[in-house]
Amino acid sequence: MKKIKVFIERSTYGFSAYMEDNDLNYSCIGEGKSVHETIDDFNKSYAEMRAFFNENKLSFQEVDLEFYYDTASFLDEYAKVFSLAGLERITGINQTQLGHYLHNRSKPSRKTIEKMEMGIRKFADSLVSIKFA
Repeated sequence: MKKIKVFIERSTYGFSAYMEDNDLNYSCIGEGKSVHETIDDFNKSYAEMRAFFNENKLSFQEVDLEFYYDTASFLDEYAKVFSLAGLERITGINQTQLGHYLHNRSKPSRKTIEKMEMGIRKFADSLVSIKFA
């Protein structure tokens, strides 16, 4: 199945999600006050598009959706869970710099994005392996 990137970004409403440029004969968007609400809205849009195509006997290409955050949106969403100091410990990226990304004062390089992803994945893996007695 074809994989399609869906980008999540902050918007004036809260967050928005949109499909990357592709060769499909449709496109979908989503909005919400939170990332979770935005993804739910996007998935509803996708289901409605599928239903429209089916009702009109049009060919609908199913795709595998992969959601991607821009850095500012990720930091905004998870600032409710992690402090910038905590994210610094997890990612190794200075909290002042993380603050610049959060407030769109600067954009991270590809290398910095990869460093952030690696630190967050490593932290997530350590959480998944936790067992309580």
